[in-house]
Amino acid sequence: MSKAVYEGWMARYGRRKIGRAYIHMRYFVLESRMLAYYKKKPEDNMIPIKTLAIDGNCRVEDRGLKMHHGNTLYVLCVYNKKEKHHRLIMAAFNIQEALIWKEKIEHVIDKEASGNKADSLLPSKPEVENGRVGSSSDQDSRYSAEEEEISHPPLLRRTTIGNGPPESLYDWTRDNKSNNDQVSSRKHWRLVRCQNGLRIFEELVQMDYLPRTCGRAMKAVGVVEASCDDIFELVMSMGGTRYEWDCSFDFGSLVQEVDGHTAILYHRLQLDWYPMIVWPRDLCYVRYWRRNDDGSYVVLFQSREHPNCGPQPGFVRAHIESGGFNISPLKSRDGNKPRSQVQHLMQIDLKGWGVGYLPSFQQHCLLHMLNSVAGLREWFAQTDGNPSLPGMPGMPVMVGMQPNRAPSKRSRKFQESASQPRDNIITRPSTMMDGESDDEDDLSEQEQEQNKQAHGASRREPEIKLMSLEEEPLEKIDLSGFSGNLRKDDNEKSRDCWRLSDGNNFRVRSKHFVYNKSKIPAGKHIMELVAVDWFKDVRRMDHVARRKGCAVQVAAEKGLFSVAINIQVPGSTNYSMVFYFVMKGLKPGSLLQRFVDGDDEFRNSRFKIIPSVPKGSWIVRQSVGSNPCLLGKALDITYIRGPSYLEIDVDIGSSTVANGVLGIVCGVITTLVVDMAFLIQANTPDELPERLIGAVRVSHIELSSAITPVLEDSNSAS
Repeated sequence: MSKAVYEGWMARYGRRKIGRAYIHMRYFVLESRMLAYYKKKPEDNMIPIKTLAIDGNCRVEDRGLKMHHGNTLYVLCVYNKKEKHHRLIMAAFNIQEALIWKEKIEHVIDKEASGNKADSLLPSKPEVENGRVGSSSDQDSRYSAEEEEISHPPLLRRTTIGNGPPESLYDWTRDNKSNNDQVSSRKHWRLVRCQNGLRIFEELVQMDYLPRTCGRAMKAVGVVEASCDDIFELVMSMGGTRYEWDCSFDFGSLVQEVDGHTAILYHRLQLDWYPMIVWPRDLCYVRYWRRNDDGSYVVLFQSREHPNCGPQPGFVRAHIESGGFNISPLKSRDGNKPRSQVQHLMQIDLKGWGVGYLPSFQQHCLLHMLNSVAGLREWFAQTDGNPSLPGMPGMPVMVGMQPNRAPSKRSRKFQESASQPRDNIITRPSTMMDGESDDEDDLSEQEQEQNKQAHGASRREPEIKLMSLEEEPLEKIDLSGFSGNLRKDDNEKSRDCWRLSDGNNFRVRSKHFVYNKSKIPAGKHIMELVAVDWFKDVRRMDHVARRKGCAVQVAAEKGLFSVAINIQVPGSTNYSMVFYFVMKGLKPGSLLQRFVDGDDEFRNSRFKIIPSVPKGSWIVRQSVGSNPCLLGKALDITYIRGPSYLEIDVDIGSSTVANGVLGIVCGVITTLVVDMAFLIQANTPDELPERLIGAVRVSHIELSSAITPVLEDSNSAS
């Protein structure tokens, strides 16, 4: 094997001739004249699964963003223009990694092309025709190889950027003087105000062909201390993070994925202008994006009608004449932190009978939307140098989102009818790479033969699960005989009780966490929560599993294995809340079995809790947080291993920080609803994905309902 130019883990994306799209993590190696991938990091004389010779005829096609089981991938296709069937499709979970690979491959292609005259005389730049951007590979149908050799200088960029923007979508970022159909006065702007650190410009010329309700185009220009790539990912997001920087955003979802660069979106606006009397607005628009050679990004918006996104009850459908973002790199002042200029343009008709008579409404709402540039600046200013987007695997996920903000009173009464199937505006995109029938299966000939003999059974199942972990259902357990002094009540309004918490409320490490840091809904628990005890005593209560008649002893009599988690709360009166989880038996070699039978050092490095406070004061929610925590690293934990159980005693009083939080919580405990999920942290691909031991919700706990237990001094559960 020759010296590698670049190497690393990437996703191998494709689609079988019969079956669904698949994705594998493969180790790609780029050499001076070859691109290859392996199932694992190659060693001496290891044969790659597939190779592609790199020469001056190769092209790197940017296929944009693709959705796969809730994860967003940035897809690249490397192929030879003379043998287009011979290609490799690779994908990254973040755009930065994809761009690194694209630049490295293009560098090798340019190096090969410069050493071969027959391949070096190619078009110098992409052609622009009818507003569409073409690549060098787009010219193959027009010129023969001989014509290319004679008439064109060497190619500097060998990449495509999709099919270009849809026709009639105006690209306001280009100063296209030759196109007389567009208004040439787009470049004439005047500064109308400065607010929130932004310059607000207004277009000088009024468009005569537009209705009176559609005002002049306005744009906000500001500087954000972040890279163009990071800003682009945040701008493309339609998830919960958008609420943190876009004050005009209420809800968004994907209607149709046209290709990797174009999508149809549905968007509800949050306009703070007399919401009691003004109907809320929504949008259905096409969004196109591209990345330019200088590293800048262009995102364009324009309203479109779509059969699956008709008018919604309780909303007025606004119309975007033109709009979008232009994100351009700037020179760094300090030489360290990147800077970018962000322009946000919007020309919108908010519709409605009174808009034409209330210009203040139009201007207020437009400025409200343009202020998102200031929101971007402040969001990145508070990330402390770490702009990773929470809950996003590198790129935005737009399918299946739910609105997080309460709708206005006028729209709330229509919410139920608007969510019925007949009005459902969300259609899941078709399988990625439709029409793609790559014959690049990551299977050896022997494996393929075995698959044929099995009548293609393996092809009927996806190769990877990136959605919530719906593994085999829990075996039925006889719950009779289990009891605790804290009652179970599934009514959400009940007080001083507990109930099971949905595992999908918690996000855990996915199968590919080690590669892309992605997380997924946790899904079903691996153990059954059967009882909860709420104790108090003058002393700390250790080893509660020895208490006669407790759930641990009942489980032992039934031949079940149990885990008792004892949360110990110190004070003048000591409290303990004990959760009892049971299962049929430990699976040999599983992560849970290794945790139960391991030493304390291993247990402390893996035992994790994910807290959440769905209902409570702001200061409590901020103090408790919702980030996973390795309890063994922060608190003193005692593990007691019995013949058929493991008790975990967590001493909250062993941490000064935890004691401070506890002082806040105990004072308002009767007003709180608290969720807790317990799990064993998974670190390696063999252990992933993570699964919950169990999850519980405790509601409005009363200190007076705790009882004093009678603990046996000598007997222990068996």
